[in-house]
Amino acid sequence: MRTVNGLFDDYDNASDAVGELEASGVPSDDISIVANNSEEWYRDDDRSAAAEDAGAGAGIGAVVGGAGGLLTGLGVMAIPGVGPVVAAGWLAATAVGAAAGAAVGGVAGGIIGALTDSGVSERDAHVYAEGIRRGGALVTARVSDELAPMAERILGQSTAVDLDSRRRDYEAEGWTAFDPDAPAYRSGKGRRVP
Repeated sequence: MRTVNGLFDDYDNASDAVGELEASGVPSDDISIVANNSEEWYRDDDRSAAAEDAGAGAGIGAVVGGAGGLLTGLGVMAIPGVGPVVAAGWLAATAVGAAAGAAVGGVAGGIIGALTDSGVSERDAHVYAEGIRRGGALVTARVSDELAPMAERILGQSTAVDLDSRRRDYEAEGWTAFDPDAPAYRSGKGRRVP
């Protein structure tokens, strides 16, 4: 199994990528999405019963998949340094599990840890976490070697962020690594986040 990732500046492009992955044969159980919700685009009344359970402490793993695909099981959680996110899938479940019983900063470390445990470099994991903090959405897929080129094509589409370019942009601002103690980022309505 390989892990393939795509960072997107908005949820709509990320959800389109999830749909393409599912339509191409990647099982919902092997796909994750974590999207910033600081602008509250996803409201409590949008949640499914499963997401309600996750918000009550059952864990994101309880909302993964379902007959309608990954996106039918979105749940809302808060990540220190990121703020509120909408999430579903194995990455969110792994991050929540890694943070169980941890200090306040543990959930963010859980996402970085979950990514690095799946083969993502720590350097890239920090950029992905910062991208989510700044309003983006991360799609992650665990795929076989034979499905990897297709997943890379889908998650590398023109609407995806070029990770190296984004890292350079962040570093030009003085950023060095994701800081789980940083205040939650609010981009302002309608503004594309760099």
